Amino acid sequence: MKKKRVVVGLSGGVDSSVAAKLLLEQGFEVVGLFMHNWEEEENGACTSATDWEDARAVAANLGIKCYSVSFAADYMERVFSYFLDEYKKGRTPNPDVLCNREIKFGPFRYYANSLGAHYIATGHYCDIWQGNNDVHLLKAVDQNKDQTYFLNQVRTEQLTNVLFPLGKMPKSEVRKIAEREGLVTAKKKDSTGICFIGERKFKEFLKTYLPAQSGDLVSTSGKVLGTHDGLMYYTLGQRKGLGIGGKAGEEQNRWFVVDKDLEHNRLIVSSGEGDELFTSELVTNYINYIGEFKAEKEYRGAAKCRYRQDEQSCTVITREKDILIKFDKPQRAVTPGQFVVLYQGQRVLGGGVIESSQ
Repeated sequence: MKKKRVVVGLSGGVDSSVAAKLLLEQGFEVVGLFMHNWEEEENGACTSATDWEDARAVAANLGIKCYSVSFAADYMERVFSYFLDEYKKGRTPNPDVLCNREIKFGPFRYYANSLGAHYIATGHYCDIWQGNNDVHLLKAVDQNKDQTYFLNQVRTEQLTNVLFPLGKMPKSEVRKIAEREGLVTAKKKDSTGICFIGERKFKEFLKTYLPAQSGDLVSTSGKVLGTHDGLMYYTLGQRKGLGIGGKAGEEQNRWFVVDKDLEHNRLIVSSGEGDELFTSELVTNYINYIGEFKAEKEYRGAAKCRYRQDEQSCTVITREKDILIKFDKPQRAVTPGQFVVLYQGQRVLGGGVIESSQ
C-alpha cells in the first residue's frame, strides 16, 4: 500500500525536527517545507538563513526531501500590515496568532497540496481530534509548552487533515529524541519573540516603520510627570522603560502604565499596582469558534488574555453587537489588541480580539 504523504513545516528548530522524525516512525512519507516569511535585512533582523541550513541538515539526517518557499509577500500583506495598523491605533497586537491563520495554515497548506500532501503537520504543542466531519483543537499534554493560545484564530476547515505529532509528548522527551537521532537542532535554543524584529530593540525597529509622536506622561491624578516617546511603544501593565524616578508629592512606589489617552496623546501611569490595572470584564466583537460548538447566549468556561497565564473561570455572554466575558476574579492588564482565548476542559473553543475592558 502506498504511504500517505505528510508535508511538515520544518522551521530549523528542534520541535519540527522531531515532529518529522515521529511521522516517519508512524509510517508516513514525509516531506519537509521551510517557510521564508520575512525578507532579510542588512543588519540580519531574522535568523532565517541559519534556520534554513539547519532544516536542510535535519532533512538530510532523516533522509527526506526538503523544499523552501517564500511567503514574504503574503506575510507583509496579511500579517505585518495588520501589525502596523494596530500600533497606529495605540493597541498591542499579537502577529504570531495571525501568522498561523494567514500563513501556516493558509498559503503553506496550498503549497503543500501542490506537493501531493494528504496531510500537513507542524511542531506545535497542541493536540487535535478529528471525526464525523468535525475538528476539535485540544491542549497539549505538556501544559508548560501548550501553544493553543496562538492557534485561536485558525478556522475549522484549516485544521482538517492536520497532524500535531508533539501533542502528547513533554518537551524533555522531544530533546531526548533529537539527541538520540543526532539532529543538529537537539540543543538549539527555542525561538522567542517575533522573527522580523530579531535581536534588535523593539522600539528601534518600530521607529523605522512608524513615526513616533511624543506626549505627556501623566499620573492618574492628572499631574504631568514627564514625556513619553510615543504611545505605540507602551502596553498596559508595563513597568520598565518609563523613565520615572521618585517624584515629590507622589507615593514612592514603582510606576505602571494603566491607560492610554489617544485623543490627547497622553500615557497614564499609576504609582504602585493599584485597582486601575485590574478589570473584571472584557469585550470582543467576534469569537472564532473552532469545530462544531453550540454557543448558548450565556455559558461558563475559562479564558486566557495572554499566552503565559493560567486559565481563568468566566462567563461568556453573547450580546446583540458584541460578546461580553465576565471573570470570576479581576484580571490584571487586560490589553486591547491582544487575544482572549476560551477553553472548556481540554478543548480550545476559539478566541477573539480584545476590544475593551472594564
